[in-house]
Amino acid sequence: MATHKSSEKRSRQSEKRQARNVAVRSRVKTSIKKVLSAVEKRDLDSASDMLGKAVPNIAKAAAKGIFHKKNAARKISRLTRRVNRLESSLSG
Repeated sequence: MATHKSSEKRSRQSEKRQARNVAVRSRVKTSIKKVLSAVEKRDLDSASDMLGKAVPNIAKAAAKGIFHKKNAARKISRLTRRVNRLESSLSG
């Protein structure tokens, strides 16, 4: 347990940051799940719409330092590939 004034403040700050990070991480996971479920249902319009919402969420999380920038790039790339594969399978 924190005993100094500065360590008590540091503890309060880290609790706030942790709560914020959990919320952002959860938002990213939810947006990814929405894209993947739309792809599984083979609904191209919904999938591309959800992808358009998921990419900024992931990018913002990386900008805030919640995800490493390469981790975010990998997530975006994999989602985009999934949607593009669906598009080519439906059109081809």
